[in-house]
Amino acid sequence: MEARELDYDLPQELIAQHPAAERDQSRLLVYRRSTGDVTHHVFRDLPDLVDALAVVNDTRVVPARIPIERPRGEVLLLEQVDGDVWEALARPTRKLRPGDRHGAVELLEHLGEGRWRVRLEGEPHGDVPLPPYITEPLDDAERYQTVYARNRGSAAAPTAGLHFTPVVLARLDVERVTLHVGLDTFRPLQEVLVETHRMHGERYSVEPSAWERIRAAPRVLAVGTTTVRVLESLAGGAPPAGRTDLFITPGFTFRRVDQLLTNFHLPRSTLLALVMAFAGVEETRRLYALAIEERYRFYSFGDAMLIL
Repeated sequence: MEARELDYDLPQELIAQHPAAERDQSRLLVYRRSTGDVTHHVFRDLPDLVDALAVVNDTRVVPARIPIERPRGEVLLLEQVDGDVWEALARPTRKLRPGDRHGAVELLEHLGEGRWRVRLEGEPHGDVPLPPYITEPLDDAERYQTVYARNRGSAAAPTAGLHFTPVVLARLDVERVTLHVGLDTFRPLQEVLVETHRMHGERYSVEPSAWERIRAAPRVLAVGTTTVRVLESLAGGAPPAGRTDLFITPGFTFRRVDQLLTNFHLPRSTLLALVMAFAGVEETRRLYALAIEERYRFYSFGDAMLIL
């Protein structure tokens, strides 16, 4: 598959700059693979639409964006490696040197492609690491966390979960997994062929009792693409905790995920490739064109799609 097949045109005004006033008032496009039917709902209808074990990713986003003054730029914490040592992105990389100290951050080693190994004094106390396409300030930092977030470690939110409220959650049968989201999940594909893209590993963990329950469930709804990657890694024989670099592309055989809840993703992204693998390439293109026609809101603070 060529990367250009993941392109589509999106009007700029459909990129959501802020979350819905109420989490569960986001719109929900529902696609039934067995019939091809599409219906339109609001997110709070979700419990009436699914009869499956809902599996959520309970990672919590780190306040990871730390500004630096000279040279003007920032350090974005990606992953805690060991104790006070983190992997991070730092810019402007060409003006930075190992040994430089910027407030609580000491630069240790340049790893290439803007990635650095850094030492952080104390806990992260930066800003919310919003994606670059969100240009308006966020009034409440908790709106970039899911209501069930508890295990700190992500550089970005698992955005399909941002629509849930405690009320919606209470009406579902829910199990938890953890995958700490790295920016590579959202990095645009740079290769001509999709399959030649290589993902950096991301840390995950699943309680053995949770996996047994998930494995035995008649049907599983994966909340978000990060949850899909955890479940399909374990279904393929991975241990209950570790790192996964699983890259799901069209042609992939799903072993455990039966239904998918997801947001609308960027062109040329690994996330869109995963959705195409689950729903079908042409079907996904049709659904995205319909969502644009119906003026759904896209990306992290946008609306959601349920694939049954």
